[in-house]
Amino acid sequence: MSDRTPLVAANWKMHKTNAEAAAFLDEFLPGAGGRPDVEVVICPAFTALRTVAERTAGTPVRIGAQNMHHAAAGAFTGEVSASMLEELGVEAVVLGHSERRQLFGETDAGLQRKVPAALQAGLLPILCVGETEEEREAGETERKLRQQVQVDLAEVPEDHLAGIVVAYEPIWAIGTGNTATPAQAQDAIAFVRALLGDRSREAAAEIRVLYGGSMNPGNAEELLAQPDIDGGLVGGASLDPGDFAGIVAAAPR
Repeated sequence: MSDRTPLVAANWKMHKTNAEAAAFLDEFLPGAGGRPDVEVVICPAFTALRTVAERTAGTPVRIGAQNMHHAAAGAFTGEVSASMLEELGVEAVVLGHSERRQLFGETDAGLQRKVPAALQAGLLPILCVGETEEEREAGETERKLRQQVQVDLAEVPEDHLAGIVVAYEPIWAIGTGNTATPAQAQDAIAFVRALLGDRSREAAAEIRVLYGGSMNPGNAEELLAQPDIDGGLVGGASLDPGDFAGIVAAAPR
């Protein structure tokens, strides 16, 4: 078993008002401290960050944002900076989620600036990478992952690489119920780790690589048992406190 601490992150996307977030935490938190060997991160919408931060204060649960701008400040309407997130108690940030890439024009060039900016601010970047169904069918999975990993992390110094998390999320599996098989997920994540090893073998051994794509309580145990899968970035199943607790409980001991 790896010495890497499993990380299970909830990506609530554009769900949950402040009241709904509070209700979730009232149900989830009493059992969340049962696995001190698993790092739990909850990433609500921006409007619920303060509520979640206040509700989780004094617990092992960490707070993440779903995006951030690379600049410290400026004329960027609708964006938020790392310092604004930190002020609310945010400790992590999801970057490059496939929905941000596909629906909102997020690019590898932009992520090349965001990842080091998050690191410099003391946030834990959770960088998302993954291929479309068409790319997988065309045998382009490795090419796509190589491009994303190499470009997105190009400006991260070798001695800071271990401070990131990578989430492999096959786009064809996100929100579709079509989960990658444990073997498919392991193969892709092992390839991502090998790409990281081209930069630094030491960092590659430390970096946590998560699986994201229709993970649920029914398939989490088998996915998380794979040697290179260090946790999950969970979407739909993270909206239910019981389901999310079940995924956390499925992490290897």
